[in-house]
Amino acid sequence: MNEATWRRRTEIPLMIASLVYLIVYSWRVIADPAGPAHAVASIVVLVTWAMFIVDYFVRLLMAEHRMVWFRTHLQDLAFALMPVLRLVRLLGFLTMLPGVRSTAGDRLRVRIMVYSIGAAVILIYIASLAELEVERHAPGAGITSFGIALWWACVTVTTTGYGDYVPVTDAGRAVAAALMFGGVALAGIITASLASWVLERAAGGSEAHEPATRAQMRTLMTKIDALAAAPASPDTGGSRGVGGGTGEPRHEADVEGWEDLGNGGDDRPGG
Repeated sequence: MNEATWRRRTEIPLMIASLVYLIVYSWRVIADPAGPAHAVASIVVLVTWAMFIVDYFVRLLMAEHRMVWFRTHLQDLAFALMPVLRLVRLLGFLTMLPGVRSTAGDRLRVRIMVYSIGAAVILIYIASLAELEVERHAPGAGITSFGIALWWACVTVTTTGYGDYVPVTDAGRAVAAALMFGGVALAGIITASLASWVLERAAGGSEAHEPATRAQMRTLMTKIDALAAAPASPDTGGSRGVGGGTGEPRHEADVEGWEDLGNGGDDRPGG
């Protein structure tokens, strides 16, 4: 079994495991059960999390070039560290929005926007749960309910920082730092995608106005092909000009250096 086969066979089970992880972890934090219920919930969370860690290392060991695989699969490392991020893949159907142009750039921008917004929502939700879990029973804590934790996460991820609720534990500050850096990164991705979309629409969407000037390059290549084919063109009569009798007629002025092809005494080149 290779890495690709393993990934195909574990895709659905791991997607279910990430959903179970999210549900059980949310219940454990929000409901704050005690005794056996808390122990069972903790075991389920640890087991599902361990599934993602094992999956990551198995795929890494199966890869032919492990360092290359590691560099090109950083998203899988993120899924292993935060299993619920795998649920973002369920938003793939939103990338098939009606009215989206079929160009590769448009498809890429839509995919980035959908996945970035989905990741931002999940990041805020998970950060709220994590912050509530570490802050709820701390002395002098202000984040003592899920509603307050959710409000704090929204304020923090947008770098607004009202200061009405602040972490009082080291773990809570660590969660806040991760949320701030993650929020800035996602905001940058979303802003860049929107800016790219606006610039393309401002250019009129015409191929001739694209920054890459592909239309100009095609025109240039056509002229180069005409110049390269002109010296080797056989004499086919004045009405056909340059092109070997197979291309479209061209005017003498269209080919640079026409007068240097030679004149056999009549009005035709090489005649």
